[in-house]
Amino acid sequence: MNRLKIAVAGAAVALLTACTSPQPEQYANQMPRLEVEQYFNGTLDAHGMFQGRSGAVVKRFVVVMRCTWQGDTGTLDEDFVYADGTKQKRVWTLKKTAPGRFTATADDVVGTAQGTVSGNSLRWQYVLALPVDGKIVNVNMDDWMFLIDDKVMLNRTAMSKFGVNLGSVTLSFTKRAAQ
Repeated sequence: MNRLKIAVAGAAVALLTACTSPQPEQYANQMPRLEVEQYFNGTLDAHGMFQGRSGAVVKRFVVVMRCTWQGDTGTLDEDFVYADGTKQKRVWTLKKTAPGRFTATADDVVGTAQGTVSGNSLRWQYVLALPVDGKIVNVNMDDWMFLIDDKVMLNRTAMSKFGVNLGSVTLSFTKRAAQ
């Protein structure tokens, strides 16, 4: 009977561990080390797509980001162009609040985004006010960025509402050479 209890407890721990999400700290030793103020400074080009729950690509887009910093405050001015020709603008204001910690705001972000940098990773968590069929729907964004080298960063965002997966966004950022 004790072996059965131990086996059940072990299975429960394994199941719970499998369900936990990654934490920024597990990337603390990964290189190259991400310095947000350096990477997001200058002009970046991004290419991305949104995939629905089934994995089907729903939208494709390109983004030009113009990024500047003054002290501990950064501005990321993003211009999106979607495959169907529609355009969107988003301007983020980032603030460094402590080593490895940032907050950010944008017009379509509800409240304040929280960012944590560790090693080569940056995790943003926020609520985005998304226009859907003429209505605004607030969705939870769990945004992970990983610096690959001094020019390239990859981004994967999980989108959910009430804990239900709505889809994901995948982006590749490329930093332009300084001009």
